Amino acid sequence: MDNAFKILYDELLGFSGLGPLVEMYHKNDYSPLHTFGGLLSAISPVIPLLLLIEIIRALVYKRFRLEDYRMPFFVFIANRFLSRFISIAAVGFCIGLFSRFALVQTSFTWYWFLYGYVVWELAHFVYHYLAHKVRLFWCLHSTHHAPQAMNLSVTYMHFFLEAPYADVIRTSICILAGVNPPMLFLIMAIDGTWGAFIHVGENVMKDGRMGWLGRLILTPSHHRVHHARNPVYIDTNFCNLLNIWDRVFRTYQPEDQSVRIEYGITRPVKTRSFTDMYFGEFVCLGRDVARAPGLRNKLRYFVMPPGWSHTGEHKTARVMKQSGDVAGSGDVAGSVDSAGKNIV
Repeated sequence: MDNAFKILYDELLGFSGLGPLVEMYHKNDYSPLHTFGGLLSAISPVIPLLLLIEIIRALVYKRFRLEDYRMPFFVFIANRFLSRFISIAAVGFCIGLFSRFALVQTSFTWYWFLYGYVVWELAHFVYHYLAHKVRLFWCLHSTHHAPQAMNLSVTYMHFFLEAPYADVIRTSICILAGVNPPMLFLIMAIDGTWGAFIHVGENVMKDGRMGWLGRLILTPSHHRVHHARNPVYIDTNFCNLLNIWDRVFRTYQPEDQSVRIEYGITRPVKTRSFTDMYFGEFVCLGRDVARAPGLRNKLRYFVMPPGWSHTGEHKTARVMKQSGDVAGSGDVAGSVDSAGKNIV
């Protein structure tokens, strides 16, 4: 029993990000705060604290729905066991493999930091764009978009192999572009914190546009657009903090207040089913592959955009944008055969 409580205590500390701070308190040694790693430890509880505030405010204003938080909680627990070390190993492998091929050599200075951040955003854009445009990668990414509400718990809603896949692409591009590892880790920490924050729901930030800052960076409002299934919003705002690459590749989309955001993906989703929200897109892919005639068509289902069909009756994001067709709101979105259309 004591071991069970110890495991639960450690997991709560790990989730809250308070572990390193508690350890400093017990040792009465705060010298780690003078280091880069120590500073990261100090800011790590920010997102869990905001999540707690979000839930409390929802309870106070009687807007709390257990349905909005149940599945992200189960997914977080599952991923703690499945992917704790995979992503770290993937980053280390890519650094070791590609460092010798770097195009330039950079140092830890402010101007190389700006260069590194722009490169990182490009790398993030590439990963994120592929996650919406390649069916197999969409299967990894769709779990994050399955919830039909937006709140900070959604930031924990990921398939366990998505982080390693994302980090392989992002780290490889950054290292090849000459971003040195210490600076890359700093950028990852900043971008990861911001990437979690932009999932904040209306219970904490009603209007997520953040005034004039919304012209320079991607805000919670932009990311709410990214998670929408409305035709005008599909496949937009792929960047994380800087919106430069969304503007370059014309995927930038501000929130239109005349269009009410509808969250989710376009196939029917059983929102109370862990199996469907976690593995549902793989099941749909398997069915499409089984039905497809010939090896060529079967293989194309893995690499073509979600919604592509060997029959020519495509339901891709481009087709939906052109037709303005999208499923209505509610627990069911889209058609069974849409294979989880890439809904941001």
